[in-house]
Amino acid sequence: MSEFLSTLARNALFTLDPEAAHGLSIRALKSGLVPGCSGDRDDRLAVEIAGLKFPNPLGMAAGYDKNAEVAAALAKLGFGFVEVGTLTPRAQDGNPKPRIFRLPSDRAVINRLGFNNRGHAAALENLAGQGRSGILGINIGANKEAEDRVGDYVAGIAAFADIASYFTVNVSSPNTPGLRNLQTREALSELLTRVLAERDRCAGNIPVFLKIAPDLSEPDLDDIAAECLAQKLDGLIVSNTTLSREGLGNDASKSEAGGLSGRLVFERSTIVLAKMRERLGPDMPLIGVGGIDSAETAAEKMRAGADLVQIYTGFIYGGPLLPGRILRGLSKICDREKLTRLHDLRDSRTAHYASLPIPA
Repeated sequence: MSEFLSTLARNALFTLDPEAAHGLSIRALKSGLVPGCSGDRDDRLAVEIAGLKFPNPLGMAAGYDKNAEVAAALAKLGFGFVEVGTLTPRAQDGNPKPRIFRLPSDRAVINRLGFNNRGHAAALENLAGQGRSGILGINIGANKEAEDRVGDYVAGIAAFADIASYFTVNVSSPNTPGLRNLQTREALSELLTRVLAERDRCAGNIPVFLKIAPDLSEPDLDDIAAECLAQKLDGLIVSNTTLSREGLGNDASKSEAGGLSGRLVFERSTIVLAKMRERLGPDMPLIGVGGIDSAETAAEKMRAGADLVQIYTGFIYGGPLLPGRILRGLSKICDREKLTRLHDLRDSRTAHYASLPIPA
């Protein structure tokens, strides 16, 4: 697919309601209409963390492939790993529509989807029909009406133990009432204790990552870091969407409720990432998410402390050729900076970002 055709397809999708456009893009990937990424693999981009060997550091974040319908097709676009979900034990509709809003002037999106998905059983069926392709992350959550929310996360570990490359425990969505309360020290201790016990029981050494919000205070970060280290967690994903509206332009949808993603989240999420790198030390794997839409922004996340990065909103605006563009750009950065490994960028600007205040 040429840049011209990719832009034409994106512009056509942008004439549709955002959720309808999303569904159409999923159908296009399922049908094979979107060609894969061309070009030779660059071994300088490979990363090995948490016992997993990633061919490159660029992943698709959870939220795009909510029902694990196109994980294999996404891998063909060039992603080094794909994270599906968030998946809850039982199917749920999520919040009332409309619930996705584009903010084109800021290359941003506001969503208040609320973990809409068809549940564990449907996702397992979808994955079985695709065949295995690359590193697969399973993002697990809790049903809105669950009496035992921690139990829902435990059920996710059991359900996908035979297929997950890694798990992500999502406690950071702003669109399920009370979910972010699981980031408090006492609640997080119970959650991780039970989830890791279930992992040890039925999933062997499959890594478990925790996904946190960018709307946290310094004491919150202290508590989360302490609990991650105490529990010997396998890694941290920083971050989910923000409730902040600081810096937004004049798009009509800017006052809609929900989590904001896109370019404006880059600074906030990168500051939180760097602060967590300083708290957790050099050995804890970190995945940086938020505002990445180019090779330069991906590399800057790594300079701030990320081992891997993920995109989603950038993919909405950049289209299916974006992963290939980012990977080629990362190779050029290796050439420019004479790097034998892209990963050698990591932490070169951690101190800078960690010294900045988290935006109000």
